[in-house]
Amino acid sequence: MSGTDSDPIFVRATSKSNGITALVLGGVGLCVSAVWLNVFPEWLFLAGIFLTSASIVSLLIGWFKVREPQFSIEISPDDIRYHHRLGNWLLDWDNVQRVGCPRVQQGLDHVDLEAVGIRIKDYGAFLNQVSPRLATHLLMEQRPLLLHQDNNCKTGACFDQNMFDDKHYTAADAQTFTGVKAMLANRMTQLRELFGYDVFISSSDIDREPTEFAAFLRQCQQARQERTVGEA
Repeated sequence: MSGTDSDPIFVRATSKSNGITALVLGGVGLCVSAVWLNVFPEWLFLAGIFLTSASIVSLLIGWFKVREPQFSIEISPDDIRYHHRLGNWLLDWDNVQRVGCPRVQQGLDHVDLEAVGIRIKDYGAFLNQVSPRLATHLLMEQRPLLLHQDNNCKTGACFDQNMFDDKHYTAADAQTFTGVKAMLANRMTQLRELFGYDVFISSSDIDREPTEFAAFLRQCQQARQERTVGEA
């Protein structure tokens, strides 16, 4: 995380770390495996194939890591921005109702999920900032959250058409959304009923524990409110 009180704060995702290292290891592994398959005896052929496969996997992991934006979250005095290779979303602080960590019940205990949840005031303002490609990604990424309904989905009944509810969605300002954005809005409504939050940031997209990051966002929100009161 970097920044000052007056500048935006940039958060680097933990999932992006070691991307270059993975590429280098994969490249070196492929070179070694090429020599291995041509020099070593035939009874070591399977070991060479295993090394080749591991090297290719390492290259793919490194490639996907380096493709992601340098910073996943940008926090300014006015808004929060999420950056992804498929697009961005933006939330004005005035549109944030509360921030916390979603919890699920496991037996007699409540367990925090590996995510930060944000409850927003106006769906329309958020949906207008999301590209269709990113909306599709969010639908797939947040799908596992629905598995916690129906007693942790032990019956398997959660795999129904509600997973991709494509009914038109009308926001509070009478703006109507269709297609993938309507699906995202309906998904947000479902998740609010389950967890009390609409937008979720995965632990892999932040640089610290979700509880710590949620507390930090609440501090930023409080600073924004104090600043607004001071300017009034």
